Amino acid sequence: MSENTVFHHYNITRADREKQLNQRSFVLWFTGLSGSGKSTIANAVEQKLFDSGYKTYTLDGDNIRQGINKGLTFTAEDRAENLRRIAEVAKLFVDSGQICMAAFVSPTLQDRKIVRDIVGDKDFIEVFVNTPLEICEQRDVKGLYAKARKGEIKNFTGISAPYEAPVNPEITVKTENKSVEESAQEVFNYVINHIKNQS
Repeated sequence: MSENTVFHHYNITRADREKQLNQRSFVLWFTGLSGSGKSTIANAVEQKLFDSGYKTYTLDGDNIRQGINKGLTFTAEDRAENLRRIAEVAKLFVDSGQICMAAFVSPTLQDRKIVRDIVGDKDFIEVFVNTPLEICEQRDVKGLYAKARKGEIKNFTGISAPYEAPVNPEITVKTENKSVEESAQEVFNYVINHIKNQS
């Protein structure tokens, strides 16, 4: 079908939107194990940016799987498709001039490379929420690790499926001995410096 489509160019450009919003758009991609604190920290970072006058939006794994990616499983193939679609949505937010937070396990280096390539390297900031597996299991707020240990959930990252930690993330947040506020502030400080350097 795609060979029968033609990309339509609109009058209003990303640069026009960024100028109107008075900001540079980009994606903050939070990766880490389930229970690492990705969504919680992304939410807190967005609140700080929002309170500072920036135009933002957050994409979250559970929320996306209840809508756009409803029906996709957790096989390697469906995980890759899940992330590909999310990357395309994040790219649309960048084109709209907004700062987009995206909180997804995104377990493999290759998957995250594909996401970075889709979004564009200059618009992609990888945030590694580095929380040890044992801490994630202790939290287990959704009870997923317990189910995975019993074999009730297949292909669960960290238990029956691998997680490949980022090699050179723009930001690494070690949450083991930090509060959510401290972790969010660390990311926020990086982002503000990034914004200033882009000005």
